[in-house]
Amino acid sequence: MHTIPVENQPSFRVGVLGASGYSGRELCALVLGHPQLTLAFATAHSQKGSTLRVKAAGRVHEVPLIGPDEADLAGADLVFAALPHGASAEWVARVIAAGTRVVDLSSDLRPGHGGVVHELPAGVPQDAPYGLPELFRDGLRGARVVANPGCYATSVLVALAPLARAGLIAPGGTVSIAAASGVSGAGVTPKFEYLFAEVTENYRAYGVGNSHRHLFEMRDTMSRLGADCDLLFTPHLLPVDRGILSTISVPLSRPLTDALEPYRAAYAAEPFVELTTGLPALADVQHRNVVRIGAVLPTGMRQPTLLVFSAIDNLVKGAAGQAVQNANLMLGLDEAAGLMR
Repeated sequence: MHTIPVENQPSFRVGVLGASGYSGRELCALVLGHPQLTLAFATAHSQKGSTLRVKAAGRVHEVPLIGPDEADLAGADLVFAALPHGASAEWVARVIAAGTRVVDLSSDLRPGHGGVVHELPAGVPQDAPYGLPELFRDGLRGARVVANPGCYATSVLVALAPLARAGLIAPGGTVSIAAASGVSGAGVTPKFEYLFAEVTENYRAYGVGNSHRHLFEMRDTMSRLGADCDLLFTPHLLPVDRGILSTISVPLSRPLTDALEPYRAAYAAEPFVELTTGLPALADVQHRNVVRIGAVLPTGMRQPTLLVFSAIDNLVKGAAGQAVQNANLMLGLDEAAGLMR
């Protein structure tokens, strides 16, 4: 196959709205290390006028942070909106009005809109393509707007999709999900419960009783994939920086003899899905844009059951890396460009 040299490939200018947050910083690093993207601007609200130090491509870069109103939206080919939930949609509308493509990392455009009932600003699609390339790649190629999935939703949906599409989830059954995330998933806004002394040497559940915002996009997507099941989702906080490990109990409609068979069939050609006959761990996926999946058929169960384990880096495949993967598809680039597998 003939490969076009990088110096002869098209280059695109991209901006990052909300670059001072954890996902925004990760985006800046990925853009600076990308062979075909250049960082047009990086914005911050309270930290405008300061400089963000980002390590990429083997060196430290000094990125000036400007106010969002100073950003030349029309001068960029694509903008990443890494802004708070509820505040992002307004800026997505501005980017669209400027004629620029946009990847939104908030819950504002996702299926179910994070459970918040609101009217999106004029010009913002109510049904923006949902940016899970492993499931909905065709709708992302050349798209003008993409809703980047939540980190928990990415871990869970990539693990459940092959079972849903194959009719392997027992109709009317309950899929139980216990997922644990590093503290960076809570964002940079200071809160008492995320202080070092509160988190270290501790492990606790939160968002219990099916109250987490990511459930809305999970339910909507599972229905879209043909599953008829309840999701019981309990997130936990880990005393680590980054990573998500999901343990998922799935009631099966029929017995399986090979726990990984549905995944081999579904993901054989996927560059960012790894299957393991062992158990995935956070150390396997940190700083990588991958979903690592393992599965076990538990013994002593009256109903056929599958235990699925899914690990991702919440800031990469769960946020910034997936956003770059989506941007590559939107801009007609190699989907894996600039991303670590």
